Parts: sequence; C-alpha cells; structure tokens
Amino acid sequence: MGVNVFPAPSGGASYSSQPPASASSVLLDGQLVTSGSITTSVTGTGAPWLLYANGAGTTTITIAGTAYTVPAGSTVGTAAYTGSQSVSVATTETAPATFTASTMPSSSAWQGVTYGNGYFVAVPNGSTAGAYSTNGTSWSASTMPSSNYWQSVTYGNGKFVAVAYGTTAGAYSTNGTTWTANTMPSASDWRSVGYGNGYYVAVADTTTAGAYSTNGTSWTASTMPSSSAWRGVTYGNGIFVAVQSSGTTAGAYSTNGTTWTASTMPTSDLWYSVAYGLVGSTPTFVAVQQSGTTNGAYSTNGSTWTASTMPSGGSSAGWTGVTYGNGYFVAIAEGTTAGGYSQNGITWTAGTMPSSQNWYGITYGNGYFVAVAAGTTAGAYFAQTPFPVAYGIYNGATVRA
Repeated sequence: MGVNVFPAPSGGASYSSQPPASASSVLLDGQLVTSGSITTSVTGTGAPWLLYANGAGTTTITIAGTAYTVPAGSTVGTAAYTGSQSVSVATTETAPATFTASTMPSSSAWQGVTYGNGYFVAVPNGSTAGAYSTNGTSWSASTMPSSNYWQSVTYGNGKFVAVAYGTTAGAYSTNGTTWTANTMPSASDWRSVGYGNGYYVAVADTTTAGAYSTNGTSWTASTMPSSSAWRGVTYGNGIFVAVQSSGTTAGAYSTNGTTWTASTMPTSDLWYSVAYGLVGSTPTFVAVQQSGTTNGAYSTNGSTWTASTMPSGGSSAGWTGVTYGNGYFVAIAEGTTAGGYSQNGITWTAGTMPSSQNWYGITYGNGYFVAVAAGTTAGAYFAQTPFPVAYGIYNGATVRA
C-alpha cells in the first residue's frame, strides 16, 4: 500500500521535502502511493512532534489512538510523546462529487474528450477547433484537419483517433496536438469511437454501418445487428459494447470489433453513452440514457443488462456521458449542473458540475476526471487521486541555529 522509510536516510532528499524550520530531528519519513495506510512505531523523546503531508487531499496521522488531520502542504503540531508510540498514516481518494470549472481555448461545441500518452484531447462539433491539455485544468488550441461535426475521440496504440457526423471524414494524431485526415468507409453519421485489443471501432447513427481499423489510419466497414441510432461504444474484458439512442431496446456486443451480436437493453429509451470498469474483480459495463424513466443500466458481460436509477430520479436530467476511473463511474448530463458517481454502477450519488451546460464528453486520466461542454468555453475537472502522498514526523521542540 505504500513505501516507508524509517529512520530517514542520513543522506539524500527525504520523501517529504524539507523538515519544518523548528524541527530538531526526523522521526519518520515516507510515502503513500495508493489508498490505504501504513502502521509503524515511533519513539518520542518527550517533545511535541510536527506532522507534515503533501499530495492533493487530507492525510490522517494517528498517534497512540489520537488522530491528527494534516491538510495538504501543512504542518500540524502534536502533544509531547515519550517512548515508543504506535503511528498510522492514511490517505484515501475523495469521491468525484463537485467539479471545478476550467476554460476551453474557444467557444466551440465541444463534444468528445479522451486521455492518452499524457494528454487530454477534445474535439468539437462543426469546427476546425481542437484542444489539448497536459493536466486537465488548462487547455491549448489545436486544429482539426477539416471543419466537420467531430463527435468522438479515443486513444490507443500510440494514436488519438476522431470520427465525425455525416461524412467520410476521420482524423488521427500521434501527439494530440497536430492532426491528419483519413477516410471512413462510408459517409455515415459516425457518433462514437473506442479502442481495445488492437482495434479502433466506430459506430454510426440511424444505420447498420460500423467500422474498424487496426492502425487508426485506414478503415474497413462492418455491420451492426440492426439499423439503430448507435451512439456509444466502449471496450472492456475482451468485449466491445455499443448502445443506441433510437428509443428501442437494441444493444450490441462484439468479441473482435468486426462482427456484432444483438443484445437487449432493459428499457426502450435513448441510451447515449457506455463505459467499462472493474467493480472489485467484477467486469462491469455501465450505460446512461439521454431520456427515459430509469436513466441507467449495468451489465457484467456486455450482453445482458439490468436497469439502474441515476441520482436525479426519473427523466429530470438527460445523461449524455459516462466514464470510469480509479474506482468510480462518473456521469454528466445536458442542460444542467447535475452529475453523478457510483462505485458499483448500480447505486448512484448526486454530484455537481460547475455550471449549467450541455455537458457531452467526459474521460479519466492521470488522477483527473475531465468534462467538456457544447457551445461554450466551459470545461470542468475533478482531481480525484491525491497520490503519491509524502509525509514526515519530526521532533519539534528545538529551534535550529
């Protein structure tokens, strides 16, 4: 669960940077690299201790049963301790409940966003504007190869790949900043693209058209099991899964990305987005609806589905995006500040976006959930992972000369 160094090395840098100015000696120095705790013992000399922690969250250091809360980057004093004392250091992830606003480089109809190779990349609906970010909080402009209705972007095998609506236009990028045009197998309403197991896979609206590519640059046509408004596709546990927004119970899954089998969604509503994640050790697909009465569904195999209820209840929010990261499914909606998160894909808790926008794209990468909205410069992020967390315990009574 972590790395512990005790006592601190006599030479070289410590995990927790420089001890406080009033510290006389280092008692414990270490680093948590995942959620959990480290328990050890520390010997006091009758002086109060100074506790330090960094990271993005709050760390709890418990000494002889007394818990001290140490905010990130802060130093906290303790009572005086003598002799060997039990010490536990713990930090946990925070639930992705409240997002923070960010600013996109232009007021475009931002539709899709993904993460790969250290970059968040967003594409717009009906513009040559593109965007990239190295941290999910501040964005830079890029240029798409044509002014099309770019709908979706994915990353895999060293390439970002984007698809557009109502055209044969596609695009790929090896760095997320400069793009090259390619050609889809038909002028279909391409809505979503995903990557898995060496294949890029795209699905289209109001047609049986599908497509796959092994390199992200050249595409081959495939056939979906019905002529539905295929709106979302994802990959997980050896299976591609697609959902549709045409008001039917049609769903689909594929073990190879080239041939598809029909599945049945739990209700005939407008299924809009689908994501994959692990719930414990259980593979789980989660889908959300743009409109309907339950708004959610989950599946452990991609072929049979069970209805779930999103946190807004009924059809008060049109859920348009869902993603998975670091133990949480997170969903966004259009025309509202409503958000939601779930650790199992079944029960959901309400979250809040920073403004009422048409949130359409959401992704996870490098400890951040990142969302984009249509027709605005509004973006949003949530820093979910505080790790690594460096901590230190110091003898604190003596002031240095």
